[in-house]
Amino acid sequence: MAVTSTYTVTGMTCGHCVQAVTGELSALPGVDAVQVDLASGAVTVTSDAPLEDEAVRAAVDEAGYELANA
Repeated sequence: MAVTSTYTVTGMTCGHCVQAVTGELSALPGVDAVQVDLASGAVTVTSDAPLEDEAVRAAVDEAGYELANA
């Protein structure tokens, strides 16, 4: 059963930003899909199981951006 989670990422300003965040999050185990709305900073992740917030935060940090506090 797929799990969909939405996060807010700050600091993204262009298509390259979207690609960087998408790439890092897609590399997390169990992630099936990542959709990014550049205008709002909303990032929707579909995965096989719930993701740990720290893993998501680390992936976003690795891409060079910040995960907004939920």
